[in-house]
Amino acid sequence: MSAVVSDDERFMAAAIRLSRRNLGLTATNPSVACLIVRDGVVVGSAVTAPGGRPHAETQALAMAGEAARGATAYVTLEPCSHHGKTPPCADALIASGVARVVVSVVDPDARVAGRGLSMLRDAGIAVETGVLEREGRAALAAYLTRQTRKRPHVTLKLAVSSDGMLGRLGAGQVAITGPVSRGQVHVLRAETDAILVGIGTALADDPDLTCRLPGLEGRSPVRIVLDPRVELPPASRLARTARDVPVIVVAALGEEADDVLATPPSGLPAISPSRGEIDGGMVSPNSGVAAVGNAGSQPISPPEGEMAGRPEGGNPAASPNDWRARAAALEALGVEVLICDPRRLGDLLSALATRGISSLLVEGGARTAQSFLDAGLVDRIMLFTGPDPIGKDGVASPCVSGQMPRGFVLRHTARYGADIFEDYERDD
Repeated sequence: MSAVVSDDERFMAAAIRLSRRNLGLTATNPSVACLIVRDGVVVGSAVTAPGGRPHAETQALAMAGEAARGATAYVTLEPCSHHGKTPPCADALIASGVARVVVSVVDPDARVAGRGLSMLRDAGIAVETGVLEREGRAALAAYLTRQTRKRPHVTLKLAVSSDGMLGRLGAGQVAITGPVSRGQVHVLRAETDAILVGIGTALADDPDLTCRLPGLEGRSPVRIVLDPRVELPPASRLARTARDVPVIVVAALGEEADDVLATPPSGLPAISPSRGEIDGGMVSPNSGVAAVGNAGSQPISPPEGEMAGRPEGGNPAASPNDWRARAAALEALGVEVLICDPRRLGDLLSALATRGISSLLVEGGARTAQSFLDAGLVDRIMLFTGPDPIGKDGVASPCVSGQMPRGFVLRHTARYGADIFEDYERDD
């Protein structure tokens, strides 16, 4: 391997590490990093700012100043070539006088898709692409999934006992993993746009679903509950904190209401892959309910969503005439009630993508996890296996070590105290 290639990989690896700093903070824009390197020294570095602007390239070039002339720019994603709210980053690189640009991943956005690279080459700048592309794509997975599949990148997180259980039926929260694993989960939350659980987990565990690592409390994701009957209590932690960290309740209250409300209270209806567009009628224009299809630190507690204390759903089927009052009570606390049949997860994910949500963490419970797997909507599985068994009355996990759904490949393993962590990705 030549010295040039070795340096390219070394600096690109540093850029990819830097790009992860603002994951979950850059709205619809990807978290991109840029290093300006001259004579082997980094003279400018930046990552996409919170909110998505300014972009990494313009910040790094400003830091480098005149030192950028004749330098090499390392960028984790192809520089943009279109005029949006800011001028193209490709133009900024050309104007700076950099001699060379090294890119990890070509942008699939139709407004860019190679045009940024062509602009640089036409200006006489040497361009290299595909450097540490696998690592770059992993860091940009959320953005790339929303661009190519028009939905968020979905990570399923499971904490499983040594005998393959998510928890014990009727026992409330059960601490399956140790503090190191729980800290890792909170880091994951800080990097994710939204987190989702089923109503069974929300009722059994009364979770916060926030990031509670010291210094990262302000990076909690949007919290989503699949709640077809609008059962989330106004006194729940989620509802009471909805004005601090957004909460979306996904309710089946439209043309789908009769079918969903008629299901037995043993659980959510079986969720199948998306079967088309969501109907947009059936909601009173005065209801205030959104319909899909219409235009100080504290200790880290056992991670919510590790187990389902009882089957998903739980309460007896509610009357269709009651839902407006329950929805109004939640809305008064700042909860958004979003109408979408929970059996059509693909439609829900598409709606979330239109809101700029690029990454979704699914934490529980067992039925919700299985529903996403059955629908083929899981891109990554993060499995934390604790050292102790649950035994009798355990809630079985849909996935255990060595028994993953077809198409998932083990990418990484680690030991967190007494726990074993395994990271699986869809191999497509």
